[in-house]
Amino acid sequence: MTTSFKPSLREGMTITGKWKHARYRIERLLGEGSNGKVYLVLQERDRSYCALKVGADAVDLQSEINVLKLLAKGQGREPFLLDVDDLYALDGREYPFYTMRYVRGLTLDDYIKQHGKEWFPLVGLNLLNKLAALHESGWVFGDLKVENVLVADYGHAQLVDFGGVTASGKGIRQFTEIYDRGYWNCGTRTADPKYDLFSFAVLCIQLHEPKRLKGLTHELLPQNRSESDLMSIVMDSDALKPIAGWLGRAFAGQFRDGREAADAWRLLMHRSDRTKQTAMPGWLKGLAAVSAILFATSLLWLLYNVL
Repeated sequence: MTTSFKPSLREGMTITGKWKHARYRIERLLGEGSNGKVYLVLQERDRSYCALKVGADAVDLQSEINVLKLLAKGQGREPFLLDVDDLYALDGREYPFYTMRYVRGLTLDDYIKQHGKEWFPLVGLNLLNKLAALHESGWVFGDLKVENVLVADYGHAQLVDFGGVTASGKGIRQFTEIYDRGYWNCGTRTADPKYDLFSFAVLCIQLHEPKRLKGLTHELLPQNRSESDLMSIVMDSDALKPIAGWLGRAFAGQFRDGREAADAWRLLMHRSDRTKQTAMPGWLKGLAAVSAILFATSLLWLLYNVL
């Protein structure tokens, strides 16, 4: 879901916080959510880039700010939340905003397209570890989707847009229908770790079989949607079939939390690696060994002649 609330901040314009007077130059729009817009901005004081989220509802935005503050406690890391203030926009109204560290990277979808789907197992593990840390702090991400994951070098995943983060046991604050277990008649919209893991499983399908997933949402009546429809896509997909067991457990809510799910994913990766090694033809293994020996011999010969 997106929002069309004002203000629409133009690229190149400079805004100033009402209370702390920090100045930010708008570089570009990074994205929109149901409760605000996020811009890449340049902080004039130290010439550093950060992400600025401006919202229409001060109470709603304050909930996000409180979550970010709690998540930062005791982690000993560079703070994610940088500044909180209000601004006067072009329409004369006052809007709350906060700034956070700018996470450099690509959206999950773009990263996989550029680097190849063979990176997804590692990215998926990193993402599950992020969710596990959140769950262990008593929170559920809520609005997990492709657009809310950025991936940097070596598959490092980062969750962004904390508008849907909800305390465990509370009603999910913000969600996207296709990733929502309630949409698929697979559970409630009460925040628990299993909610995020269901969304993660749908995210796997969205990355590998987006057209079929979209078609499924158009074909089925709301009351007929179920996890079996999602699993039918999985079982017909060469890319998803190797993780069908894991996805089935996630759809059925059989993982206790993100940590158990991450451990199961890691074990699946190790088994897959061993299978690939075992499946390598003997002649190919021999060729690889001979190539390694020839390379080592050539290197020693080169060093000998140089010295």
